[in-house]
Amino acid sequence: MELRRSWPYHLLGIIVVLIWGVTFVNSKVLLNHGLMAHEIFTLRFLFAWLCIWLISPRKLWCDSLRDEFLMVLLGITGGSLYFVTENIAVKVGYVNNVSFIVCTAPLLTTILALLFLKDIRANRKLIIGSLMATIGVGLVVFNGQFVLKINPLGDLLALAASLCWAVYSILMRYVSHYSSVFVTRKVFFYGLVTVLPVYLLRPWNFPLQGFLQPAVWGNLLFLGVVASFACFALWSFVIKKIGAISASNYIYLNPVSTVVASALVLHEHMTILAFMGAGSILLGVYIVSKALPQKA
Repeated sequence: MELRRSWPYHLLGIIVVLIWGVTFVNSKVLLNHGLMAHEIFTLRFLFAWLCIWLISPRKLWCDSLRDEFLMVLLGITGGSLYFVTENIAVKVGYVNNVSFIVCTAPLLTTILALLFLKDIRANRKLIIGSLMATIGVGLVVFNGQFVLKINPLGDLLALAASLCWAVYSILMRYVSHYSSVFVTRKVFFYGLVTVLPVYLLRPWNFPLQGFLQPAVWGNLLFLGVVASFACFALWSFVIKKIGAISASNYIYLNPVSTVVASALVLHEHMTILAFMGAGSILLGVYIVSKALPQKA
């Protein structure tokens, strides 16, 4: 009965993750047009922050300094540090490695929950489902072209990004008494503030006339309004309704939409192994969902 009532929130979580999977393609298009990774992040979060002011109450601060500090951590782990480490990892490392490592965030989230949350317990279904989903991610990401290449710096940065998202997911539990819109607005604000030091090392370089290109402003609008403004607010809402672990479990689906979008937009080849991996992800997600409490 509980599952029947919560299925709309699970569906919302799946939709959000599938949209986020497409954003890798949007970001690649923008990078190909000359924007740098931190410039893309700044613009998408700035658009999202401006949009959310249209629907957000004018409450500026949290109810306590502890909660305000948690919002700063959320802005770092779910915003600036996550996106900067991920994009630098892509630049200095191997894309396949980075994609695979970043998509292990649900596994790290589960590990952190087992260590720090008393209501989460390990069981056979949880372990089997997580492993199946992780293997599926590997098949989809490498897409039948697996070549083992190790780049310590790139891989460590990708692991840092994955750990950031895991911490972000766990921390969301502790601000669930605030509205999803308020939390999302704070994440955008502190994400923007904490990315500013990057500009001391890499100043703004993209020319203003570049924004006249439809491929640039179109992809930026999608990233800012849809993937950030709408999806982050919905994600906060989903976590509040079904829990951090259950929601994060859907991150495994991220590479599925990435591969499909790459095939459609960038004309990248999709092999039978990628389809098999997608099936393994779906089955693993289903098994884990059965192993978790309804609001984990």
